[in-house]
Amino acid sequence: MNSELERFGRTYTVGTVLFREGEVGEEMYVIQSGRVQLTRRIRGREMHLGTLPPGEFFGEMAIVNNRPRTATATIIEEAHLLVIDGRTFEAMVRGNSEIALRFIKKLATRLELSNQQVETLLLADLNHRVVHHLRNLAEMGDSDGMAVQVDVSIDAIGQVVNASSADVEVCLERLERACLIKRELGSILISEMGKLDEFLEFLNLKQQYGE
Repeated sequence: MNSELERFGRTYTVGTVLFREGEVGEEMYVIQSGRVQLTRRIRGREMHLGTLPPGEFFGEMAIVNNRPRTATATIIEEAHLLVIDGRTFEAMVRGNSEIALRFIKKLATRLELSNQQVETLLLADLNHRVVHHLRNLAEMGDSDGMAVQVDVSIDAIGQVVNASSADVEVCLERLERACLIKRELGSILISEMGKLDEFLEFLNLKQQYGE
């Protein structure tokens, strides 16, 4: 199967723009090696949506529902990709129920994460964006009673909330001083979800009604 798919393989250099937001698309991509960055313009600014590693696929919605591209895809590490057009993709899904099921599950997860990220990016205040993102991560984290541990780095948070690592560090220090979180190597422990929810509700009201 891999040898059959290899005929769709292409290699791309760093900086190559595979497609731009708003363009009509006729192909989807599967990453075999390298990394691809997805960005989108929100409120006139270029926002980072995610960095895709080997094993991920993207660009499928343009060939599934004939809609314009919803993001811009750029090669940030030399990559070897499978480039699959609509007809080939349809044949793969029709001929292999396992591929179809994996595709559906992946899309459902991606849609949920994408909606969460866009919602986070629309928040004006950085503190609000960081807390909102931590709350989303907590829903998928390991819970120990009232506490929830999320495995995430400062850089990863910065990519999602569109902020520098230094600015994210300041936000996390404030949350730690307020005893809302406790930072450990490579993870963040949310000691009480109830308190974090109360703080998030306060930030929501602040954004809605102002100072």
